[in-house]
Amino acid sequence: MSFRIKPADKAVILRATQLAGASGITDFVLRTVLEASRAIIAHNDKIILSERDGMRVLAALENPPAPNAKLIAAAKALPADL
Repeated sequence: MSFRIKPADKAVILRATQLAGASGITDFVLRTVLEASRAIIAHNDKIILSERDGMRVLAALENPPAPNAKLIAAAKALPADL
């Protein structure tokens, strides 16, 4: 990757690179971007439910509703080896 950045921004990144003890800008940017990327993915892959909604999900799992016609048709349309 290559970036065009303002000199003032580069100076900030260089200072942070030194303070973080990174071997260079590339190492610092890669570590920082990977850390931020993982945090964003983890935040978006997680569903946070209220206690009430969590109880509703558990109740639906423990006592699922009877399948309707659309669900039955969809299940019949699946390949046999699935």
